Amino acid sequence: QVQLVESGGGSVQSGGSLRLSCAVSGYVASPEYMGWFRQAPGKEREGVAVIGRSGETRYADSVKGRFAISQDNGRNTLYLQLNSLKPDDTAMYYCATQRSPGTYYKIGGLGTWFGYWGQGTQVTVFS
Repeated sequence: QVQLVESGGGSVQSGGSLRLSCAVSGYVASPEYMGWFRQAPGKEREGVAVIGRSGETRYADSVKGRFAISQDNGRNTLYLQLNSLKPDDTAMYYCATQRSPGTYYKIGGLGTWFGYWGQGTQVTVFS
């Protein structure tokens, strides 16, 4: 059974940094793509960053140059480094892995289906 568990969220002042982690388990063969998403109150969930098995990365324009997605060698842990945080970055952050059927997202020009989700970790940025 695939499980994703996020951690690392918190409250931080504008301009600060956080590092989110996502523990991934239950795969025999890891998925092609894994990603980070976020959902602010009253808004739809949006894709933030995606990473491929080969290490290829794509980012939403709103976070490009500030956030960095990475994975460990075994692809058991997914990371998202959040730098230069802004109040607009306040949201629940979720990690997800590729699965079809699922929900289709396009992140930085790369579109695919995501079907396994974690429970989320809250990031709050205050000014």
